[in-house]
Amino acid sequence: MNFKELASLALCSALALSGANQVAIAASSDPAQPAKTAGVQAEPDITGVWERDPFPYGDGDETQLTPPPGEGPNLKEPYASEWKALLDKRQALLKAGTPLVDASTQCLPEGTPGIMEAIYPIQILQNPGQITVLAELFMQTRRIYLDAPFPAPDDLAPSYYGFSSAHWEGDTLIVKTRGVQQSVRFYDIPHSDAMTVIEHYRLIGPDRLRLDVSVEDPEYLEEPYKFTWEYKRNHEYRIPEYVCDHRLDVINPDGTVSFGGAK
Repeated sequence: MNFKELASLALCSALALSGANQVAIAASSDPAQPAKTAGVQAEPDITGVWERDPFPYGDGDETQLTPPPGEGPNLKEPYASEWKALLDKRQALLKAGTPLVDASTQCLPEGTPGIMEAIYPIQILQNPGQITVLAELFMQTRRIYLDAPFPAPDDLAPSYYGFSSAHWEGDTLIVKTRGVQQSVRFYDIPHSDAMTVIEHYRLIGPDRLRLDVSVEDPEYLEEPYKFTWEYKRNHEYRIPEYVCDHRLDVINPDGTVSFGGAK
C-alpha cells in the first residue's frame, strides 16, 4: 500500500468517526430521549395522605392524659420536677372534668415535632426544593426546604414550626429543625431556644413510612429525647377543611376550661 492509499484510508476513518460522534451527540440532545445518569438513585416518593399506624388514639380513657411517645424526656432539674408537677395538675383537673387550658383549646398550631404526631391525617407534598406537610387538624402547614442553609442565629425568628432544612442520604430524608419558639411545648415539655429537632424519614414498605425523631437540647435535657412514629398511606382519603372554632368554650380565671360555656 503506497502513501496515497494510506492517506485516503485515514481520511475515510476520520470521517466515519466524526459521523458517529455527530449521531451520538444528536441522540443525547434529543428531548424525546430520557436522560440517564449512571449511579444516581431516584428519591423515594413520600407524597400522599398518611395516618398513624397503629392508630394510638380513640379507645382510651378520656379522663387519662395521653403519655408522651417513647419513654418520655430525661429532663434536667429543676425542669423535670416542674414538668411532672404540671402533668399531675393536668391529670387531676382532667379527671375532675375541668381540664387545664392548653394550646389546642386556644386553637394554636401544634408546632414541631407535634404536627407530625398526626392525631388527624397529614398530607405530604414532595416538590423540587421543598417538602410541604399539610395537617388536617387546624389546617396547619409546615414547610421543609431541601439543601437550604440555616439563617444566621440573629435572623432566625422563633416560630411554631421553626426553620427546617433537609437532605437525602440514600433512601432516608434527614430533616433538621431549629428556631421553634419556647411557647411551643410538645406534651408540655419545656425547651430552650437552642433546641434542635432531627427527623429521619424512610419508607419501610410501598405504603408505609417510618419517622425516627431525636430532640436535642443540652440546656434542658440530660440526653437526646428519641421516639419513633409509623404511618400508612391512604390513597382514598381526602383531607377536609378543619376550622378550629372554640367560640363557646370559656377559659376560666383559674386556667381551667368550660366547654360550651362558663361554669
